Amino acid sequence: MDINTTMSASEKVQLDNAVDMFNKTLNANGRQPSHELGKDDFLKILITQMSNQDPTSPMENTEFIAQMAQFSSLEQMTNMSQSFERLTSMINSTEAQSTLGRTVELDLGDTTTTGVVEAMTRGVNPQVKVNGMFYDMNKVRAVYDN
Repeated sequence: MDINTTMSASEKVQLDNAVDMFNKTLNANGRQPSHELGKDDFLKILITQMSNQDPTSPMENTEFIAQMAQFSSLEQMTNMSQSFERLTSMINSTEAQSTLGRTVELDLGDTTTTGVVEAMTRGVNPQVKVNGMFYDMNKVRAVYDN
């Protein structure tokens, strides 16, 4: 049995198109590209650096410790950022909740309106329900006691 191991030009084009389509499918469903380095990227760089270092001149202990300290700092900053986001969300929700049953003045750009807050939503961008409509909290210009 004789196997032909060469590809014609049209077969190469078909293969290239199939590979391109497969890669586009992976990118559409997989990890989205980012312009920022995260802690996973930093760890991959460190592992690659260690696995490709010159065995006759390995990384100094101080260099390795410094890079691990940088990684640890990056992880802690990421955790703090997530905690601050949760704290901000809770503060915003509490602020919206404190307006329940109170009269508010809303800035709607070219006009203002007032009304009693009937309901509110929680989350990163809480909203208040005034006169049957929901408005973002950043539209509230003033809150009055009834």
